[in-house]
Amino acid sequence: MKLVTLINSALIFAAIAFVPGIAGAQTATSNSNETIAINSNNLSTSLTAVSYLQPLNLVTFAYQGGLQQHGIPSGEALVLGTQNRNILAIDVVQAAVNADKLPSQVLKDQNYLNAVNLELNVLPDYAAAD
Repeated sequence: MKLVTLINSALIFAAIAFVPGIAGAQTATSNSNETIAINSNNLSTSLTAVSYLQPLNLVTFAYQGGLQQHGIPSGEALVLGTQNRNILAIDVVQAAVNADKLPSQVLKDQNYLNAVNLELNVLPDYAAAD
């Protein structure tokens, strides 16, 4: 059951990550009548590559108690808090920023927040499989 949940989480995250790029793709025809996909959602060249905890890893870290010192409970208390909507994705991300696990700009990244929210939504299934 845990493997199924992990695979489903990965598929959900991939869908969130790739749908904007796919939706923004346009087609063009070259001189040889070959169809070419053009992505109009290219990132600015002034942006630098950012690497931080993936949403699944962040929620797993929180579940295992890594954010307790920053107000996020672990284990079943985290599951209940998310089910009761007492703990939201923004709360977990803010705690991770406070713990120096994420940069503060992630708080404004709606795609990241949505992905964390999805991981929190499947957390009861993941916890039940333990």
